[in-house]
Amino acid sequence: MKLRPFARRRGLPALLLIALGSWAAGAGSALAQPSAGRTALLINEELVYNVRWAFFDLGQVKIQTLRKVQTPRYSAYETLALIQSYSSIPFVHVHATFESTIDSAIFSHLFLSHSKEDDWVDFSRYTYDYAQGRVVMESGRNDTVISMRDTVELDGPCHDGLTIFFFARENLFSKRSFTVPVIVKEHKVNATINFTGERDVAEVDAIDYPVDVLHFDGNLDFVGFFGLTGGFEGWFSNDMARIPITAKLKVILGSVTVELVAWKREGWTPPRARS
Repeated sequence: MKLRPFARRRGLPALLLIALGSWAAGAGSALAQPSAGRTALLINEELVYNVRWAFFDLGQVKIQTLRKVQTPRYSAYETLALIQSYSSIPFVHVHATFESTIDSAIFSHLFLSHSKEDDWVDFSRYTYDYAQGRVVMESGRNDTVISMRDTVELDGPCHDGLTIFFFARENLFSKRSFTVPVIVKEHKVNATINFTGERDVAEVDAIDYPVDVLHFDGNLDFVGFFGLTGGFEGWFSNDMARIPITAKLKVILGSVTVELVAWKREGWTPPRARS
């Protein structure tokens, strides 16, 4: 069956967040707990990233923490990611949104994505029912036509492509390797993430001095889109904010680089690297 162009490219928004969030997925038998002194989920935080492959700037990712909500069963944060390809790129035209409701333990309860190209709008909705040990996945067109509905059993709390961004930040200082489950592209996938505590220096155009960062790496058990080979690494600020400064996602022809270009976070200044 011949796929329409959008269907071949609809993995791009997820890949951009993989590079940023440093996807940590796995068996679910060794679920990590958030570190003490949580500051990753801060209301009104906004982080903006440029995405580059080789010499081409592909697009921009903006991630926001919007508000805190209270339900009868848990406290949660509503978060949003906006992914937009640059108009100057002829071979990629993507506009996508990811919305995730994240509980205070950094696990997902509801995930909704929309991906638009030309007159096509695809959506996915994941509803996590932990009491029943399952996630209900729906996808289709324009929120009204559901073309796929499936249920996947879960062993415990789970992540999506946006919650894992915050999960990686929460566990930056752990100096451990974790496996946790992630639902991505209507699949439950595996990955490893290794928080080694290795101190490093990062340089990005938006900050006029070297930044003190911690480096980590991992491997995603989900290959295929755009020659993705599964490997990734990230450099997050070495402070309590744990802001992702830059990240790389390995592909067959090199790597996709994600770099911080703008931010809004009350009281935050990027930590200067040691001389």
